Amino acid sequence: MPVAVVTDSTAYLPPELVRAHRLTVVPLTVVLNGAEGLEGVETFPEDATRALSGRRVTVSTSRPAPEQFAQVYRELLAAGADGVVSVHLSAELSGTVEAARLAAAEVGDDRVTVVDSRSTGMGLGFPVLAAAAAAAQGADLSGVRRAALDAVDRTTIFFYVDTLEFLRRGGRINAAEALLGTALSVKPIMHMPDGAIVVRDKVRTASRGVARLVDLAVEAAGDADIDLAVHHLAAPQRAEQLLAALTERLGDRLHDTYVSEAGAVVAAHAGPGLACVVLHRRP
Repeated sequence: MPVAVVTDSTAYLPPELVRAHRLTVVPLTVVLNGAEGLEGVETFPEDATRALSGRRVTVSTSRPAPEQFAQVYRELLAAGADGVVSVHLSAELSGTVEAARLAAAEVGDDRVTVVDSRSTGMGLGFPVLAAAAAAAQGADLSGVRRAALDAVDRTTIFFYVDTLEFLRRGGRINAAEALLGTALSVKPIMHMPDGAIVVRDKVRTASRGVARLVDLAVEAAGDADIDLAVHHLAAPQRAEQLLAALTERLGDRLHDTYVSEAGAVVAAHAGPGLACVVLHRRP
């Protein structure tokens, strides 16, 4: 059996890709007004959107416990996997990578290795797919890990939010950045250059935000052939606009495309109106 690839629920990979690549997905937990649910299993984007629209709402997320990862790793190894590469959302956003590394040390670092994608959504998903492709071609543990890390370096994420308030509440950006955005009534565009969420640009309207996302994505694409993912949260029209504009701008350099609604974990921190572009530059 080839090297097994594990990820977490914030990759937001289409279910058919999870099945086709025999991926194992470990869910994070979302807590909405005191009610816990596993992302993608018990709690879905619409649950978070509905909760966030309320006047008084408490929303939080939590990583899987190290024991959950250890159990998954042991089961895959017992089933005959040669090793496990576990690829997860940015350590700057969550303790998921730390939990996975604790589990890997317990099970055996020689058989389980953990990769920090420095991103989320398909910013995580593309490295996962790269790892799975390498495993399917017979790469060993170090080869599969290297494929994931190479894909991390070739993947760029930009996203627009209607307000910085949800990111501030969740501690994902600092209060000064949130206050600046609110005071100027601007719409922020974010990126994740080193795994942390940073304001990249500010625009005045949502339409300008979508247009700016397109420009930034085309600039980041350079001359490479591109795989593209577009995420949204309760904003399907924005996702359609992004996909149409990028399809036109990138032309025949655009290959695989994915469009999906972000899950409850990202919803809890980004809020409704999110529009996100993830570029993967093919080698």
